[in-house]
Amino acid sequence: MSRPTRSRPAVIAHRGYAGVAPENTVAAAVRAAERDDTAMIEIDVQPAACGTPVVVHDDRLEGTHPRDGRPLTDADGLVRETPLEELQETRVLGTDETIPTLATLLEALPDTAGVNVELKNPGTTDLRFGEALAPDERDARRDVWKPFVERVVDECRAFDGDLLFSSFCEGALAALREAAPEYAAAPLVWDDLEAGLTIADRYDCEAIHPPRNAVAGVPLATTEYAGLPAAEPELDVLERAHEDGRAVNVWTVETWGQFDQLAAAGVDGIIADYPGLERAASAAASRTDRREP
Repeated sequence: MSRPTRSRPAVIAHRGYAGVAPENTVAAAVRAAERDDTAMIEIDVQPAACGTPVVVHDDRLEGTHPRDGRPLTDADGLVRETPLEELQETRVLGTDETIPTLATLLEALPDTAGVNVELKNPGTTDLRFGEALAPDERDARRDVWKPFVERVVDECRAFDGDLLFSSFCEGALAALREAAPEYAAAPLVWDDLEAGLTIADRYDCEAIHPPRNAVAGVPLATTEYAGLPAAEPELDVLERAHEDGRAVNVWTVETWGQFDQLAAAGVDGIIADYPGLERAASAAASRTDRREP
């Protein structure tokens, strides 16, 4: 999401609002796109055994949902070792929804929808997650990602809606800038804010995506989340990014209170698990205003 002119942040549906829908499925994405308050839909892509980009988050098919312990799918094994035909028959979170190809999901969306494509895994275990790479490593990591990123870009070219590509891996963004420099890009930040800002500078990214506790001066900053400790950040990623003309889209928000804190701080986008958080935050603020003398 590039810097918006709106006073409230843009809402980005995390995996198609994973809190209320089977994540990363066509049904979730379509339902999210139907909401007027959804600016973008965030999805995760990695390759099937044949290299076709599929929309799924975890690198393994087994596992349990972090909230309620349900099996993530009715299959097991590594996504990148599973034939495409099997993936397309794999049920997600006990529903009739299956793991879609990227092309199938994009075809189901209107051109008015925006999509944030997270480049999750190119088909390898060596990801160099969350690192700003040394000069002698960048070309090698770009080449690891290049075949998969080119496949993803090819699938996306038929989609006329807005596209934003993000990744925790510098190699993915390097490959994207070489394959399709016209698309917006954003580094996802884990436990190293300086590395995220460095990568954003290095590839002239339009945005940066830090975790929700990385914004200085916000109560959330003193809570432990993702890779960051429960301590005030040593640098102001929001101020630094805005000085450089970059949007700050924060992940992942689950409550209206979290939404309200980050909106008040001036972030540009909020990647949310639930729809309607902005409306709930606005309603709560309105009730508070009415109670004040």
